[in-house]
Amino acid sequence: MASNEEILAGLAEIVNEETGLAPHAGDPAKAFTEDPHPYSSSITTISVNAEEKFGMPLPDEEVKHLKTVGDAVSFIAGAQA
Repeated sequence: MASNEEILAGLAEIVNEETGLAPHAGDPAKAFTEDPHPYSSSITTISVNAEEKFGMPLPDEEVKHLKTVGDAVSFIAGAQA
């Protein structure tokens, strides 16, 4: 099971690969749905890559409710527990 810090670092790496943002751009308070927001158009790819990285499904129904990077970290950590 990964720690919240490891999950955040993994998500930051995925976001960097998808959007070109620096890996430290994984701010837990950053909202996925802000406009303009580099995550919003790439959220599907980011969630698929997170599924692969963390070895767990991220159902589309759940992804819709993840508003911030911190929400995603909490969801992944909870699902791994």
